[in-house]
Amino acid sequence: MIEPDALFHLSSTLAMVGWLALLILSRYDIVTRLIIPVGVCGLLGFLYLYLIINHMGGTEGGFGSLSDVALLFQNPNMLLAGWVHYLAFDLFIGCWEIRDARRHRISIILTIPALFMTFMFGPVGLIAYLMIRFIRTRSVVLDEHQILPD
Repeated sequence: MIEPDALFHLSSTLAMVGWLALLILSRYDIVTRLIIPVGVCGLLGFLYLYLIINHMGGTEGGFGSLSDVALLFQNPNMLLAGWVHYLAFDLFIGCWEIRDARRHRISIILTIPALFMTFMFGPVGLIAYLMIRFIRTRSVVLDEHQILPD
């Protein structure tokens, strides 16, 4: 079995490569629609699944209360699973932000600060992007299809 520290470094490096590729190659659809969200986030997802399958059952704690979560995350493998969860979802949201910004013709220059915040603080970056998006589009509707009558 691979040590949690080794998997931490591997998953963190993979996510960092994904973020760098997202910034450098953001204009390419194949990068923002396939390679990063499916490939990189998919690999992180499989690592998460591996950790959950192999370590969830033999661990105290759970998700019923904050105390249960704290107890669960005392296990290094479950703490790592939580970390990988963050890495995968934040990167996936970063890909969505890039695609959405491109669809609405929002400059990458305006998007980069929100991407950085998504990388560092997850939901705060998403809120920042949504604010930029609202200022540029005057819309809060996230789907390109009309869902409300004019």
